[in-house]
Amino acid sequence: MKQKTTYFPLFENIKEAAANLEGITAVTPLQFNRNASKKYQAEVFLKREDLQLVRSYKIRGAYNKINSLTLAQRTKGIVCASAGNHAQGVAYSCAHLKIKGIIYMPTPTPKQKIEQVTMFGDKWVEVKLVGDTFDDANTEAKRVCAFEGKTFIHPFDDEKVIEGQATVGLEIFNQESDIDYMFVPIGGGGLASGVLSVFKTISPKTKVIGVEPEGAPSMSVSIKNGVNTTLSSIEKFVDGAAVQRVGDLTYDICKEHLDGMITVPEGKVCQTILKLYNKDAIVVEPAGALTLAALDVYQEDFSGKKVVCVVSGSNNDITRTQEIKERALLYENLKHYFLVRFPQRPGALKEFVAEVLGPSDDITHFEYSKKHAREQGPAVVGVELKKSEDLEPLIKRMKEKQFFGEYLNNKPDLFQFLI
Repeated sequence: MKQKTTYFPLFENIKEAAANLEGITAVTPLQFNRNASKKYQAEVFLKREDLQLVRSYKIRGAYNKINSLTLAQRTKGIVCASAGNHAQGVAYSCAHLKIKGIIYMPTPTPKQKIEQVTMFGDKWVEVKLVGDTFDDANTEAKRVCAFEGKTFIHPFDDEKVIEGQATVGLEIFNQESDIDYMFVPIGGGGLASGVLSVFKTISPKTKVIGVEPEGAPSMSVSIKNGVNTTLSSIEKFVDGAAVQRVGDLTYDICKEHLDGMITVPEGKVCQTILKLYNKDAIVVEPAGALTLAALDVYQEDFSGKKVVCVVSGSNNDITRTQEIKERALLYENLKHYFLVRFPQRPGALKEFVAEVLGPSDDITHFEYSKKHAREQGPAVVGVELKKSEDLEPLIKRMKEKQFFGEYLNNKPDLFQFLI
């Protein structure tokens, strides 16, 4: 085993956390997944933390921390900041332990998550929306906390929180002890640190791989730089794992003990969400799909091995379904946007449909403006293909027939307004 960090969760503390959580959290199933196992020629199991009461593992760390507070701390109340899942765990814990709490959430947090927090917290919790990212909400929460003398419940960079999240790893080991590979999603690093503390203590042969979204690689960048690094900007789509800076405790643990650290494109995450729903009837949020989306990278290494993917949560807003589909199609190179310049001749649109589009191409977006009453301006056209190799022939026909204006997929400043 590698040299220990300044803080490394004691196994006794993890077992104590497990005892604290009895009757509060579910012992979620470690479920064999037939489709993934067949695809990767391995035994692939899913740790279904999406089946928790609050639909994510976050309740473990939140409850373990809040339950450890003194009477004086409980009386003054608690404050936390969260993109959603930690907030639900804190809200449930506050209501169960009858402790007043204020929860700060980023303004873009999906409405569904806000409503869930309010429901779980009942009269014990007040929700306040602040800023664009978790870090904005976190800053305001800490300011209010210091001013009012309340206890701050950190979503990941706290010993009791990490020990609570570690119970995920303890359950997995109790359900299936002989594991070759463990894939864990990383946002702030609390879950990964907890799982590492279990498996590096009682099953050091198990390789633990951390997985981040490509647009928010805070742990990956920090490990590469050799110092905990704050990212200047992040892609917020995988909201449950999008932080600009990981925890200092969690960084130290992950840096020294992870066996691998990879990032996954957001489009690949979306593709995985849709496949899980269509093939396995499992509904996950973007962060919950990270680990399964990462398996392609390690496929050759774990053929014939026993692999576990932690499915971290299922708090997905149904209104995001269209965006998820769109991002998946873009990742698969099946959705393309063009600026089409229709020739000023009768039947040009009919010609475009009949002679330019392929037999299986489908127009999914069409928007145009008229320069004046008798002249049509360029149109923005979205085309969905059946096969990615149909793109080049389509562009060739557009140019030959003098319809081609611009290809927009590779123009991020324009493209952001289309999806």
